[in-house]
Amino acid sequence: MAVGLLAEGINEVIATTEGNAAPMGIINRSGSLHMVLFWGSHTSRNIVRDRWVVANFVFDPVLYVRTAFEDLPQEAFVREEIDGLLVSRLRDVEAWAAFAASVERSSDEAIIVRLIPLKEEVLDLQLHPVNRGFYSIVDATVHATRYIRNRDPWLGRLIEHHSRLARKCGGPREWEALELLERYMMNSQIEE
Repeated sequence: MAVGLLAEGINEVIATTEGNAAPMGIINRSGSLHMVLFWGSHTSRNIVRDRWVVANFVFDPVLYVRTAFEDLPQEAFVREEIDGLLVSRLRDVEAWAAFAASVERSSDEAIIVRLIPLKEEVLDLQLHPVNRGFYSIVDATVHATRYIRNRDPWLGRLIEHHSRLARKCGGPREWEALELLERYMMNSQIEE
């Protein structure tokens, strides 16, 4: 199967595994597909166990933030069968692509997973003009997931930079996502 929905480079998607959704990057280098996952995450455990993952193409900044820090309710997922294999995708997506997944390399911190396309489907294709606010939310969210683990000041500065861009370039949905991200970060500091 061709890799029709994924561009060359790193594609930010919301990945689903059994009962779990999280923002992830799928690396496409000349048609070779990989993901780098940190040990201990729901996504890494599920992929090692079940050997599949679904890339969900959705352009909702609030959903990127929510899935980075909390679990979605079961009604957010839809089951799909692909040649006898049951996978889960998100209900409200424009497109999705399912992959067989196998661990190619492993270290103490992370695994590199090789992806083989199984099926992709476009459900509701929409035009998305480039919006720096949306992409800044995605970047700030990625940095925040790492920042809450190690409190690296450099990551904190990157989050501030992307937050300013989201405020300047985004609209109401990006501003809502930014407020949610700030709440998650504040709550993670309180929990320490």
